[in-house]
Amino acid sequence: MSDLATTEDLDARLEQHRRELTGYCYRMLGSSFEAEDAVQDTMVRAWRNIGKFEGRSSLRSWLYRIATNVCLDMLNAGSRRARPMDLTAPTPVAQAQLNTRPEVTWLEPVPDGRVLPSAADPAETAVERESIRLAFVAALQHLPPKQRAVLILREVLAWRASEVAELLSTSVASVNSALQRARATLADSPPAETAADNPLDEEQRRLLDRYVAAFEGYDMDALTALLHEDATLSMPPYDLWLRGHADIVGWMLGVGSVCRNSRLIPTVANGTPAFAHYHRSEDGTGYTPWALMVIEIVDGRISGINSFLDTTRWFPLFDLPERLDADS
Repeated sequence: MSDLATTEDLDARLEQHRRELTGYCYRMLGSSFEAEDAVQDTMVRAWRNIGKFEGRSSLRSWLYRIATNVCLDMLNAGSRRARPMDLTAPTPVAQAQLNTRPEVTWLEPVPDGRVLPSAADPAETAVERESIRLAFVAALQHLPPKQRAVLILREVLAWRASEVAELLSTSVASVNSALQRARATLADSPPAETAADNPLDEEQRRLLDRYVAAFEGYDMDALTALLHEDATLSMPPYDLWLRGHADIVGWMLGVGSVCRNSRLIPTVANGTPAFAHYHRSEDGTGYTPWALMVIEIVDGRISGINSFLDTTRWFPLFDLPERLDADS
């Protein structure tokens, strides 16, 4: 076999694992872009060290070992990512101020297609979709890095304790202990539940249709009827967040009134419904990007509106249009 054929074969074998490795690194790091960087670093390290791969484990396991080490190095070098509600108390709308924090602060959204397997057992896919929800990934960030890796490998990816022990070069007892501590931490502060796009049922689809109609029509009475009393609104990179439909509506009728005459285009992020939010352009000839809006649903109502405002990062990542025509 020629060197070219061997190279192409190795490339193909490595690429088969890129998506699941990206999902793993995203859960570890809480950042879409850092996850892709970590996987690329993993692939480069695998290429450079393929001669040392002895085949005692599968190529997949070996890649996970490399990816875990890459993620642990990155986590040891920086702070954990968070949502606004992890950093401050909710602000009454009358006292609301827009304070920006650095990009490295924030938990980032991710397109499902970058991190979820395209063809897998439906039950496994449901578990993986649940494990990329914003609330779940935010909860993972409270765990020490090695506990985080153990929990993801054992509970999300269903690895055996012996496999995780081999990957981390530790004992089964140590893995079981780390898993027990990680579970206890999550039990103390469990991530909020939300409906997954798995797919949505008819009632949830109608709820989202009503939400779009209320938001685009700027009908605050209709919007209030769709929100939980303790619904939240956050807007990274601002650390401000609001709780309760009264404060959310108060914001939208005040500073947020710039959102009048918006358009919402459906998409999916983090296993849940999302919208590309466009504002009317200043010249009135179309619509320009404003936010990626990730929606959380509980018990038939909107429980969370997470608007990520850095559209120069998010819209290309989600393959969203740079502009909408006025008649689109």
